[in-house]
Amino acid sequence: MELYGIRQLAAGARAVRQNTILIAGDIPESQYGFRATPLTRSIGETLVHSAWLWTSDHFIHEEKHADSLVGFDFPALLRTSEVEEKRRRSKAEIIELLQTEGDRWVQWLERLPEEFLAERVELSADASLTRFELLLATKEHELQHRAQLTVLERLIGVVPRFTGVA
Repeated sequence: MELYGIRQLAAGARAVRQNTILIAGDIPESQYGFRATPLTRSIGETLVHSAWLWTSDHFIHEEKHADSLVGFDFPALLRTSEVEEKRRRSKAEIIELLQTEGDRWVQWLERLPEEFLAERVELSADASLTRFELLLATKEHELQHRAQLTVLERLIGVVPRFTGVA
């Protein structure tokens, strides 16, 4: 009996992304430039960052097939994301990006073999995770950004759809 495997992760990732898209739709385009503080991402930048999260998985696990993240240049990966986040996009373009990239990530997930998902990736000299666990973390990462978006919605006067509390 498989309690939580790649099919469940793919379905969960699809649901998380669809809910992110709903939130993106609820926020007025005029507020996409809002940021809580000068040093934080704007709403639009947070949405674009969420759209591109999966690309780090693809890069680490497929392109590089990294078996260790020790010494991995995460700042360079973040700089690539920041370039995309800063590109001017309309609300419609951001929502389309969320949909397209979410679909690409889930389709990629669904093709990954169990043997690949079971491979361990070193995080430090005494810690490692399976590729599956690292991919699950990407879904959780998007949920963290959704929590940020919920706070940002409150700050701009939008009642978050999933709280039910005005």
